[in-house]
Amino acid sequence: MSTAAIAQYHDVLATGGCAEASAAVLAQQLRQQGLFFGDRALCSVLRPRFLSLAEYRHIARESGLVGQAFEKIRQAAMADAALRQRFGLTAWEEQLIHADPGFAATSPTSRLDAFYAPGQGGLQFTEYNAETPAGAAYNDALSQAFLAMPAMQAFGRTHVALPIPAAASVVDALLRAYEEWRGYREAPTIVILDWKEVPTYSEFVLFEREFRARGLEAFIGDPRDAEYANGRLTIAGRHVTLIYKRVLIDELVTREGLDSPVVRAVKDGAVCMVNPFRCKLLHKKSSLAVLSDERHASLLSVDEQQAVRAHVPWTRVVEERWTQHASGEVDLVPFIAANRSTMVLKPNDEYGGKGIVLGWTVDDDTWRSAIQAALVEPFIVQERVTLPSEPWPAWADGGLHIGDRMLDTAPFLANGSTVSGCLTRIATDPLLNVTAGGGSNVPTFLVEAR
Repeated sequence: MSTAAIAQYHDVLATGGCAEASAAVLAQQLRQQGLFFGDRALCSVLRPRFLSLAEYRHIARESGLVGQAFEKIRQAAMADAALRQRFGLTAWEEQLIHADPGFAATSPTSRLDAFYAPGQGGLQFTEYNAETPAGAAYNDALSQAFLAMPAMQAFGRTHVALPIPAAASVVDALLRAYEEWRGYREAPTIVILDWKEVPTYSEFVLFEREFRARGLEAFIGDPRDAEYANGRLTIAGRHVTLIYKRVLIDELVTREGLDSPVVRAVKDGAVCMVNPFRCKLLHKKSSLAVLSDERHASLLSVDEQQAVRAHVPWTRVVEERWTQHASGEVDLVPFIAANRSTMVLKPNDEYGGKGIVLGWTVDDDTWRSAIQAALVEPFIVQERVTLPSEPWPAWADGGLHIGDRMLDTAPFLANGSTVSGCLTRIATDPLLNVTAGGGSNVPTFLVEAR
């Protein structure tokens, strides 16, 4: 169905001056709403991502089961120091994850990053952003931008095309955590916290509008402007009671220290922070290794075990050990070395594609060196998954161009189990992030023929 919808949409674009007019409207919308990643336009193509309702339901159901499975292994790890060691925490992370955030959810807002290739590799979750998931407000703003395009108006005559809002569920998750922390309902004063210079600052502006549209006091703040005294946290002189944490915990501690105002205020329970410090355990890429390891299957229900087997690619922490693989029991390090063409090495705690080595893109010597480095610093190895691609239209050099680009599927989770919206990134580079070759964010729409 989605293949037919894509073809129909491209036919609409090729009619008359539709593509040029749509490109002009999109460019205007991007400028007006500030939809840029740093100085780069967030989207460079003229079609949204299309999913059928059945596909979205499937993604939501399986994401929920995998999210539940992640929480079960986290709970088990918090009660078992030996299991917790398998996540590769640093000493200061081990200290912080035990801080009580004042609410039950580990990650009130999170995002699973996956590749969805129906009929090929199916749905495969390759990472779990349990700490600072970006993109929900971008998705919603891009959805509004696309709805203004002539191509979407014409396509709507033959198809129902509905956006899937994501930002509202982020706001709701934050407020639910805050109410639980506070013990009663009141309006918080919210700071969207990150460094002033980050390229995602434009999304903070969108979230600031989202909060204010609900009558909530909210502003964007930098951890360097924080002060903590007499049980009150202030950012640039403004008292705050709820932190929407977009700054990475690792960067916060590395740059400001464990004795910084934000860290002390959160540990003292003087302010509510979402996501809390304990999300760090699941944000480690090793969480996928623990989740998919045969040694931990008994921690999960039958449905969760089935979901993990079906949708989490074989992943292990890189270390000297024997383990199970579909091919049988293997000696891990020699097995990785012998299967370069089907393996990916990833650092345990990086983002944006940093440090990732795709085995099939390097030679044997480079691969062996990468394995040796991965034995020194915490790394995971993950089995290669099918990267789907679709044709994407763009207006360039005065004409309509349609070319294949790879795409991912990244559903947003509220409280670890409920899917609300879906980020889609496309690129010509297999790392599939917005800074990759041909990289764009595109909004995700539910589509059905009228």
